[in-house]
Amino acid sequence: MGRSMNEKSAVIEDFYGLEHDYSSEAIQARDAVRRFVDEKVRPNAGRWWQEGVFPTELVGEMGQLGLFGPTLPEKYGGAGASGIVYGLMMQELERGDSGLRSFASVQSGLCMYAIYRFGTEEQKLRYLPRMARGEIIGCFGLTEPDAGSDPSAMRTVAERGGSGYRLRGAKRWITNGNLAHIAIVWAKDDGGVIRGFIVPTDAPGFSARRIETKASMRMSVTSELYLDNVEVGEEALLPHSQGLGSPLSCLTQARFGIAFGAVGAALDCLQEAAAYTKTRIAFGRPIAATQLVQERVADMVSRVVSMQLKALQLGRLYDQGALRYPQVSLAKRDNARSALEVARTARELLGGNGISTDYGPMRHLANLETVDTYEGTYEVHTLIVGREILGENAF
Repeated sequence: MGRSMNEKSAVIEDFYGLEHDYSSEAIQARDAVRRFVDEKVRPNAGRWWQEGVFPTELVGEMGQLGLFGPTLPEKYGGAGASGIVYGLMMQELERGDSGLRSFASVQSGLCMYAIYRFGTEEQKLRYLPRMARGEIIGCFGLTEPDAGSDPSAMRTVAERGGSGYRLRGAKRWITNGNLAHIAIVWAKDDGGVIRGFIVPTDAPGFSARRIETKASMRMSVTSELYLDNVEVGEEALLPHSQGLGSPLSCLTQARFGIAFGAVGAALDCLQEAAAYTKTRIAFGRPIAATQLVQERVADMVSRVVSMQLKALQLGRLYDQGALRYPQVSLAKRDNARSALEVARTARELLGGNGISTDYGPMRHLANLETVDTYEGTYEVHTLIVGREILGENAF
């Protein structure tokens, strides 16, 4: 199989020759998303990030590229793609910006997967094809002001009333909240069991307030959701959702995408740092010719290769149907933290220019502070892996 990257680029971003382990389908999907990011996202990313703007005009094109629900069956608007294809798509989106990948992760791994896994056939056919095209945007209402790392402590309730349910509560740090047409809301029923509901965001009593004070993920729309006696019919219930394991299984899908996405952010930082150090002249020579810079670049490459190997094996396990959530936790934990270190090093290598959004590293660095925290903090995933190995719950 021929390489689609030139040799110089391959040395930097494919140091261990992993390109040969990807199928032609995976390479084609990755390269199509890369072209989209290079043409439509990268020239504007710094400005969008500074202005706190999400490029909604790109959502339709993202749908055409198959970025929403690619692993779902064609019947529901997906492509029946492999986990590795999905992962590489997320990698390339995050090469552009973590906020762009977050949009796709929430749409696919959280919202569409929740409907696919826990919904009725009627719900799947009604929502999933239109979500795959980007015509319906979803958000995932799980995290609450007082229930972040401990979602079992949620206070949102769904009381039986009339011909359906009445929802009361608040959600916080909800990606896509002010863009969404539907919200997948998790609430405790009259018996205290966590259930999922498809809630139209134009329902009376539903409101969303955008969080404007972020110094990270500024391209992403993040919101607080308020449900003030929102009435929904029986058809809103995801009938196969039952207990905390239901939303957590959706998080596993999204965390899988994050493990790949973090690789993209790190690769972008590595590429930019390598190019910059070869053209930045100090004391009569490129700083790339100094031992200190070469050591730092070698450390960055080492981290990136480790991230790539974890992501690739995670994709193989996904495609074999052998993936376990603690394995996803380890990859999310390690790759998010490693990408953060790569971005920080790249920012340092760019010197004063490193803090400018004319370059990528500072923006990636700020975004990755969120990636390291959301969908399970580093510490939460540490405890998940520890419990898996030692058989003791330390939460």
